[in-house]
Amino acid sequence: MHVEGPLNERALSDAELIERGWAALPAEYRIPAVPPSLAEAQAWCKRLAESHYENFHVASWFLPKRLRAPFHSIYAYCRISDDLGDEVGDAEQSLALLNLWGRELDACYEGNARHPVFVALAETIRKCAIPKEPFADLLVAFRQDQTVTRYQTMDDVLAYCRYSANPVGRLVLYACGYRDEELFRLSDFTCSALQLANFWQDVREDFDRGRVYLPFADMQSCGVDEATIAAGKMTPEFRELMRLEVDYARRMFAEGLPLIGMVDRELAVDLDLFSRGGLAILSAIEQRGYDVLSGRPAISRPKKAMLLLRAVAGKLLPRWYASGTAL
Repeated sequence: MHVEGPLNERALSDAELIERGWAALPAEYRIPAVPPSLAEAQAWCKRLAESHYENFHVASWFLPKRLRAPFHSIYAYCRISDDLGDEVGDAEQSLALLNLWGRELDACYEGNARHPVFVALAETIRKCAIPKEPFADLLVAFRQDQTVTRYQTMDDVLAYCRYSANPVGRLVLYACGYRDEELFRLSDFTCSALQLANFWQDVREDFDRGRVYLPFADMQSCGVDEATIAAGKMTPEFRELMRLEVDYARRMFAEGLPLIGMVDRELAVDLDLFSRGGLAILSAIEQRGYDVLSGRPAISRPKKAMLLLRAVAGKLLPRWYASGTAL
């Protein structure tokens, strides 16, 4: 009589979880039987980047041609990693897929890429000499999302941002040839501020997903509990809480702004665009009287157009941008 050992049982269980997880996602996310060519992989990443995120498509217009393929591959990695965590609908399946994705990342650095994302990313890693850490750090955050849904203090939220947001800025700097720790530090402020702006914009949506990123200590000090969020009705206490959190995120943006003056103009245009976009989200929350419960604050079309025009001016009129008018 043959009895399967616990390791075999676990492997079978992981395989089932992975298969069910893939079934919940777009079919093209699966690992193909035959790895694509580099050209095919780069085209795959470009389609994903330009079809899934309008702002990325706009921002990539300002990039020099030599950086577009690297940025497409980095975006595709971030996008799929995020979807493995957020779009499956089952924490166990997400964890199994994220662990598989982590093994594929290891294989990429060992020269054995199979998925289009990793085939394209391997070339980006080679050309830009990007270490594994920022890619792996993102997976830490997406795994954490499966098991941690509440945060006691702002320090705890920022510790999450250290994995969920800051690696993205570091990847951008690596891809553009920067290695300076001071630039990384300033980038971390900007990326964490962007993450906070998104959290405050999506309080209700995240709550419906079972997550609360508002620090419990801040909620408690303002006299707010989760019942307020669940009810979806603004109270003076919740308005004060959101005012404090918006102000905190705005100060973080201010800490990171010097980065824009420390990089080349082409990257500075993108950094300015994204920083101003994050600040515009905070302003949109403010303009709604901090009501993020009855609807999702969004940047108006005229505001988006103005941000785009500023970026276009920075791209086409370098003297205007260098003069400091952009900030």
